[in-house]
Amino acid sequence: MLFTKRVYDSAEAKDGKRFLVDRLWPRGLSKHTARLDGWLKEIAPSDELRKWFHHDPEKWKEFQKRYSAELKEKPESIRPLVEAARKGTVTLLFGAKDFEHNNAIVLKAFLSRRSAGR
Repeated sequence: MLFTKRVYDSAEAKDGKRFLVDRLWPRGLSKHTARLDGWLKEIAPSDELRKWFHHDPEKWKEFQKRYSAELKEKPESIRPLVEAARKGTVTLLFGAKDFEHNNAIVLKAFLSRRSAGR
């Protein structure tokens, strides 16, 4: 099972394996407090795409397309998530304030489509 959660929210046992999927470390958060199983910087959107999107909901559809294309170009970067998800629950952590328009949402959908064979 895959879930998304803001990295600033408290860690819970039901989170399973917790992976930060942002390129930048979240402001004001210690590594101890984050309680991560991994920080997958390389799976995050490129700096160019991240800066272009700038969490603008008007750019959301295009961001989803561009980020999905980037993920297709680097299949090795998703391997740790695929392997962890085969063994149990995985929570994709993000730092953005917007719960509906962030890279973790796109990544979750991408991984779900891939596991469904689409």
